[in-house]
Amino acid sequence: MSSSCANMASPATPLRFNVFGRIYQIQREHGLWQAYAIGSDGKRSPAGFVVPDFIEEGEMEQFLFDLFHESAAGHGEVRRIQPG
Repeated sequence: MSSSCANMASPATPLRFNVFGRIYQIQREHGLWQAYAIGSDGKRSPAGFVVPDFIEEGEMEQFLFDLFHESAAGHGEVRRIQPG
C-alpha cells in the first residue's frame, strides 16, 4: 500500500440510535453530521433535524435526548444500537 493510501482517513462508521422507539442513523459526510430516519423496511430517508457540527460523537446520545424528550411523552429512552 502506498503511503498516500495509508494516510487517507477512512469513512466514519455510522452511528445508530433508538430514540424513543424510532431508529436514526447519524454519520459524518464531508465533515458535516447528516441524520437519517431508518424505516421499518431498512431504508433511510432524511431525518428532518440538524445535528450541529460542534457536537462530538460522545455527546450524540445526550443531544438526541435533549432534542426529542418533550415529544416522547415520557416513554422510552435514547440508546446507541449497532448498525444492522
